[in-house]
Amino acid sequence: MAPAPAPEILAAFESAKGFMPVGEGLALYAAAVEAGRLGLPLLEVGTYCGRSTVLLADAARSAGVSALTVDHHRGSEEQQPGWEYHDPETVDPEIGLMDTLSTFRRTLHRAGLEEHVIALVGRSPQAARVWGSPLGLVFIDGGHTDEHATADYEGWAPHVAEGGLLAIHDVFPDPADEFTGQAPYRVYLRALESGAFTEISVTDSLRVLRRTGAGI
Repeated sequence: MAPAPAPEILAAFESAKGFMPVGEGLALYAAAVEAGRLGLPLLEVGTYCGRSTVLLADAARSAGVSALTVDHHRGSEEQQPGWEYHDPETVDPEIGLMDTLSTFRRTLHRAGLEEHVIALVGRSPQAARVWGSPLGLVFIDGGHTDEHATADYEGWAPHVAEGGLLAIHDVFPDPADEFTGQAPYRVYLRALESGAFTEISVTDSLRVLRRTGAGI
């Protein structure tokens, strides 16, 4: 049976702002628990308001490692004013730009997980360039353009340790989903075609792969 979060952790996940369904969240949690056994940090790209961070942080706490989450907190393309996934509550009224950092911090505080998370506030490629340690899990859930999805993959996938896991969210093979999931789908295909990763689970739009070879 796959590991599952405690009821209070699942409740914190469900009450947080965000878009990941429960089924995908449970699959991500199971992957994070497995990856945590390597004794290495767990990292996600794309924090938003901390919905999935809650699950990674709880898995990291259980494993005695840290969860890291990378985001500039200004929102991705589809979260800007005028787009489908925009939430006016995430806009800073003083400067008129999205700022999800304070909401994220409240999410972690309410879940009792602040001390288990290191928030990297900045752009993913810049953070990846200065990162130099192996990771047990990399969860890619950032921007949905080819530019951003590819940069997230090229920046962070090299840090996945042997036997570690690469999780990719919003993988939609249907060309009709060009704006929401085709870029993650192309990154997913690239990971498989590289020979460096082997798929171990599929849960709706979440793919989990294990590093079984060198490269990206």
